Amino acid sequence: MTTRTFAPAVVATYGSTDPAAPLVVLLHGRGSSETEILGLTQHLPVGPAYAAVRAPIVEGGGWAWFDNRGIGRPVATSLRATMDWFRTWLDDAAPAGRPVILVGFSGGAAFAGGLALDDPARYAGAAILFGTLPFDVGVPIDPGRLAHLPVFVAQGEDDHVIPRDLLDATWTYLLAESGAPTVALREPGGHYLSLLTVRHLADWLTRRVAFVEDHPSTPAGPRPIVTWPTLAGGVLPARPGPPPGVTWTIPQQQVSDHAPADLQQRLFDAVRALPGVGVAASRISVPGARAFTLRAGTDDPAAFLVPRVGEFAHLHPEYDGSLHLALPPDLAADLAAKGWGRPHMWAGTRLPAGFVMVYGPRTEDELPTVLGIVAASHAYATGQTKAA
Repeated sequence: MTTRTFAPAVVATYGSTDPAAPLVVLLHGRGSSETEILGLTQHLPVGPAYAAVRAPIVEGGGWAWFDNRGIGRPVATSLRATMDWFRTWLDDAAPAGRPVILVGFSGGAAFAGGLALDDPARYAGAAILFGTLPFDVGVPIDPGRLAHLPVFVAQGEDDHVIPRDLLDATWTYLLAESGAPTVALREPGGHYLSLLTVRHLADWLTRRVAFVEDHPSTPAGPRPIVTWPTLAGGVLPARPGPPPGVTWTIPQQQVSDHAPADLQQRLFDAVRALPGVGVAASRISVPGARAFTLRAGTDDPAAFLVPRVGEFAHLHPEYDGSLHLALPPDLAADLAAKGWGRPHMWAGTRLPAGFVMVYGPRTEDELPTVLGIVAASHAYATGQTKAA
C-alpha cells in the first residue's frame, strides 16, 4: 500500500473541446514539460482533444515516472502511486466510454506503457516513442496482455539514452507476445522525435481515431474464458516453443520455422473441402497467395479479409506457409495469447480487429489445430459464430 500523494494534475490542452471527442494524452520526457510536448499537436491530426500532463514531483524534486538515472525506467514503489494519481485525473477528464489514446516520449513512454499494461481495456491505443515498457516493476506482461490495443512504437538505432537491452525487450514483446497490433518504426538516429517519426505517428493516430469513430468498440486485454467451436473440447492449446520470426513491415510474412510443403498442401486441401469454399488468387496478399472464398456468407464485413469477393482467409506461398484470416475478436485474442499467431499490424487501424496471421503447422500434431483455427474463421464468415 502506498501513501505517497501528489498535487493536482497540471494539464495543457489543445484541439477539440467536445467532451465526447477522442482524447489523446501526451506524456513528456525528462528535461521537457507539458507545454513543450503539446507543440507536437501542430503536426498531429485535427479532430481529437489533446491533453499534455505534467509529470508529478516527488520527494527530493524528482519526477515520479522516472528513476534516478532519468532514463524512464520507473521503480515499483512510485509507479503504482503515480498511476493511481493519473487515473484519478483521467477518470474525471474522460469518463468511461470516451476513447483515450496515450502518447509517451522517453520516460513518458515508460509511464504510458505501464498504464496500458495495468489496465489495457481503459485505452484505445498507445504510442511508445523512444522509450521502454516498465519491465520488472509489478505490471503484468503476460502473453496476450495487450490484445486488441493498437500500439505504435518508434525507436532510434543509435539511441544511447535508453539501454539497448530494454529497447530490444520492448520491441520484442510488443511485436509478438503482447498480442498488440503494433505498427513499428526503427530509424537511424538517436533519442529524439524526427520528422519521419512524427509523420508516422500522425498517420497512425489519424487511422486509429477514424477506426474508433466508425466501428464498434473492441475492448483491449486478455480474455479469461474463450470457447473454440471447431476445436476438441473447445480449447486452443498453447503452441510449443518460441514464436517464428515475422516481418514488422508490410507485407507481414513468416520468415522462420516454416511449415513443410506437404503439410501446407494438406492444409490447403482440407480448407478447400469446407462447405461452400472456393479458391482463387488472393485480392489482398502477395503474388502466389491462395485465397479461400465464399459465394454466400454473413453480411458482417469484419468476418472477411476482402468482403467484396468473400475472401475470409488466404494461405501464403510455400516460402512462407502462414495464413491470414478473420476471427471473432475473442478468438483472435486467445490465438495471440496461446502463441499460434499474432494480429496484423493494421488491425484496428486500417483492418478489422480480428485480422490475424496464423503460423503454418510444423508437424502432423499441429495440423489439426491450425485447421481448427481456419475452420473457426470459416464459421465466422458463414454466420455460424458471432463476434464476441
